[in-house]
Amino acid sequence: MKAAFFDLDRTLVRVNTAPLYVRWQIRQKKLGWADYARVSWWGLQYTLGVLDPAGASEKAVVSLRGIEEETFRAECLQWAHDEVMPLVTDRARDEVARRRDEGCLLAVLTSTTRYVADPVADALGVEHVLCSRIDVDDGRFTGQLTEPLCYGPRKVDRARDWAKEHGVDLEASSFYTDSVSDLPMLEVVGEPRVINPDPRLRQVARRRGWSIETWA
Repeated sequence: MKAAFFDLDRTLVRVNTAPLYVRWQIRQKKLGWADYARVSWWGLQYTLGVLDPAGASEKAVVSLRGIEEETFRAECLQWAHDEVMPLVTDRARDEVARRRDEGCLLAVLTSTTRYVADPVADALGVEHVLCSRIDVDDGRFTGQLTEPLCYGPRKVDRARDWAKEHGVDLEASSFYTDSVSDLPMLEVVGEPRVINPDPRLRQVARRRGWSIETWA
C-alpha cells in the first residue's frame, strides 16, 4: 500500500493559517493587533528556518487554558468554512483527487492541530490527519501541548507509526510540502513533492533535482 501525505499551510492552503485565524479573531474582537504582530513574527521566523516551534506553540496554546474543547472545535469549523476553504487551491483539490483515484491512502501531515486540519481534510475527503495535539482535561484545554510536537523529525516518527499500522510503504509514497523543516520527511518517501517552497527548501530542491511546483 502507498500513501500520499499533504502538509497544510502553503500547500493544501495557499497561505499560513495562523495569521488568518488571528485576523478573524480580531474581527470577532477576541484578539488584538499585538497578537497578529506576534504570530506574523513567528511566521517570518518559520520561513527563515530560525523558529523555536515548541516554544512558539507553547505560548500560543496558553491562551486556550480553560476553554471547552467542543466550543473551540465548533468555532474553528465555522472559521475554516468561511476563511480557510476558499483558500484551498484548485491544484491541491486536483492532486488529492488524483491520488485517491490511484488508490493511495490519503493523510494530512501537519504541525498544526486537528481543530484546523480536520475541517480541511473532511472537505477534501482525506481520511487521516496526523498533527500536533493539545492537552484536554475534563473537556477543557489545559493550556499545554501534548508532546511531542508534530514537527521536523517528529513528523517522520508519526508517519512511520501510522504507516506501520496501515501497511503503508513509505518508500512507495509521496509527501507534499512547502517547508525546509519537512526535509526529514521528504527524504524518507519515494516521491518528494516541493510545493510553494520557502527559500531554503527551494535551494535544497534545486541541488537535488526535485521538481518545484507553484500551487496558487
